[in-house]
Amino acid sequence: MPRTTQLTDLTLPQERAFLIGLDVPHDGRWPVERSLAELAALAETAGAKVVGSAAQRRATPDPVWYFGKGRAADLVDEKGATDFNLLVVDDELRPNQQRSLEELLGVKVLDRSALIIDIFARHAKTREGRLQVELAALQYHLPRLTRLWTHLSRTGGGIGTRGPGESQLETDRRLIREKIRKVRGELEEVKRQRATAARHRDAADIASVALVGYTNTGKSTLLNALARANVYAADMLFATLDPTSRAVGLPSGQRVVMTDTVGFINKLPHDLVDAFRATLEEVLRADLLVEVVDAADPNFVAQQAAVQAVLDELGAGDKPRITVFNKIDLLDADLRAAPGPMGEHAVMASALTGEGLDELLERIGAILRSQMEAIDAVVPYARGALVARAKAAGDVAERFTQRGVRLSGHLPQAIAAEVRAASPARRQGD
Repeated sequence: MPRTTQLTDLTLPQERAFLIGLDVPHDGRWPVERSLAELAALAETAGAKVVGSAAQRRATPDPVWYFGKGRAADLVDEKGATDFNLLVVDDELRPNQQRSLEELLGVKVLDRSALIIDIFARHAKTREGRLQVELAALQYHLPRLTRLWTHLSRTGGGIGTRGPGESQLETDRRLIREKIRKVRGELEEVKRQRATAARHRDAADIASVALVGYTNTGKSTLLNALARANVYAADMLFATLDPTSRAVGLPSGQRVVMTDTVGFINKLPHDLVDAFRATLEEVLRADLLVEVVDAADPNFVAQQAAVQAVLDELGAGDKPRITVFNKIDLLDADLRAAPGPMGEHAVMASALTGEGLDELLERIGAILRSQMEAIDAVVPYARGALVARAKAAGDVAERFTQRGVRLSGHLPQAIAAEVRAASPARRQGD
């Protein structure tokens, strides 16, 4: 009789998540229903099945239980009714709050910050991305080393245990700090490499445009449409972590480098902003920001406020900016025609259908042109490479004359000076 081999399924069972959050009085911008709906999307992105949620109206979290003690005790009944094995809290918890809830319920407890870090760990593809996630996870867990992660042996890992790994979490503070220093050193090298690439770009007088915005607003799809590229894009939260840059041609003939950056989110953990600073410096270096907004999301005004808060933290809040309301193909005709908070100067567009993209490129060109110097000079024919650089870097018209190519229009300051230096004294007829 032939022997049969039985295979053991090593796949972790899907975690059953129960969500809790605070209904803060007078917080109309982020009502608890919307915040918990976003938390549910985050939990599902991390691989959990959401089996229920609860909210309590209070201005501040209880210092021990997050919810009030009585409402927290009710969660035991919720556990019996839904059989959840993961509690996800819509704010960042103190270590003692997390420990109290774990002891009360006998399940793993994650806060919003840990959940977002877990998703980042799933989606980081490059060495730079993985280093940044590791740094964020280490910084997040450092003050929490005093709590005992006894649930790890029971659950066998799962959401919230990615990043540095279980063994890292059991080491002492000294080892964690040493690891943080090591990762920071490696990220400094990444930062130097990015700075070198930026200097090469600056030397070529190529303008830089950064796409910023809330997560899942269609930034990668927009970059694909504008650059005719194939950047990874997906309908999920934080599909893009690693910045991707592509050359984009403007109607004037000017070429710009456009960079897709990591999306922002409400209550984005400070540890992540700090850890991803090497990547987010692309935003600081940019000559122009294009903020991509999901026009079909009813909460887009609050999302814009969250984006502004992160940009302010980075020191990029006052940079020149164009706001493009994406996904207008999902709006009905009345909504598209109605005036509202989108503003008369915003660009309405659809990266999917291409509507509004020509106007967006024209707007980008106009703002970049306003940052340049007016130029009217003749470049000798022997300096053809300089003419080509000028045409790619700025918005100029060319006319062929007896002594060379006459360039009229606008150029970045450095190349404008180079063109003037190459230009012979003008004679009548040029």
